[in-house]
Order: sequence, then C-alpha cells, then structure tokens
Amino acid sequence: MYEITDLKPGRAIQIDGEPFIVLSSQFGRKSQSKANMQCKLKNLKTGSIVARNFQGSEKIEPADVGYRKVQYLYNDGTNFTFMDLENYDQFTLNSELIGDMAGYLVEGNEVDTLVFEEQPIGIQLKPTVELKVVETMPGVKGDTATGGNKPAKLESGLSVNVPLFVDEGDVIKVNTETGLYMTRVS
Repeated sequence: MYEITDLKPGRAIQIDGEPFIVLSSQFGRKSQSKANMQCKLKNLKTGSIVARNFQGSEKIEPADVGYRKVQYLYNDGTNFTFMDLENYDQFTLNSELIGDMAGYLVEGNEVDTLVFEEQPIGIQLKPTVELKVVETMPGVKGDTATGGNKPAKLESGLSVNVPLFVDEGDVIKVNTETGLYMTRVS
C-alpha cells in the first residue's frame, strides 16, 4: 500500500478496481488540519483525467500495471489489431483507446502495450517515430532548412509541416508528443 507521500508523477495506482497513473501531485497542509495530496490522475482504461485529493492517513493500492512489446498488425476501421511478441497472441484495442496515436502507427511497427491484470488496456508510443513522406510539394534547388515549411502527408495518414527541402520518399523523424517534424533520416 502507498502512503499519500508516495503519489509521485508516473506512479500507477488503483482506485475502485480501475487503474490510474499520477500525472501531477502537490502536497499541502492547511493550518491545524491534516496533510493532503492533490493529484491529477489519468484513468488508464478510459483516458479520462480526474482531480482527486487524498487525506493524510489514507492508504492507496498500487496497480498491477506492466508493459509488453507488441507488433501493430492492422486497423479495420474501428479496431486496431496487435500481436504479442512473446506468445504471438493477437488482441484488439478500439479506436477510442488509440485516439490520436493512430497517426503514428504503421503496420509491422513495434510498440509497448499497457497491461492491467494481464489484459491489454492501451499502448505507449516511443518519444519519436520514423515515417515515410508519401505526398508533398516537390523541393526546389536552393531550398534550405530555414526557408519555410510545407505540409506533408506521411505513410500513416498523419500530416505534418516539414522544411521545404523534404521530398516524397524521404523518411523523417516525428515527435509523438508534439506531432512536430524533428529531422530527416534519409
């Protein structure tokens, strides 16, 4: 069991049978009152974010959350199918759980799946992914890195702004947290 002072960002806890991850926590104590911890929590099953105050002597149950390497196989429009790389079992996650992360998924790529009580409940992307540019305006001789940006459509369907020198067929690195172009790989 965790004490309220153990509630640090990134810690997985369980409330009423649901897994949550602590996004932020702030310790507080008002004069003559018990200590408390104000936390912002993300439900790992639904993705919803809630605020919750924990009181001084409250005990919080840790969540049995882990990660497994999986391979993204395909999307049928409403569900995303993955394969566990340890036992080759396939499972699906619905598009609501995947959300905006769908723009970074390419068939055959490996990602981490979030597992709660041996059931996959979500995925976690790497901080950056490499994606191929499939559609953009052609570059012109003399375009430089500081000369401006243009839109580019990537193999996953995601659109990002790229420097003018990036051409179709180039592989670029994209930050999965911000959705911004980082660098050209090839």
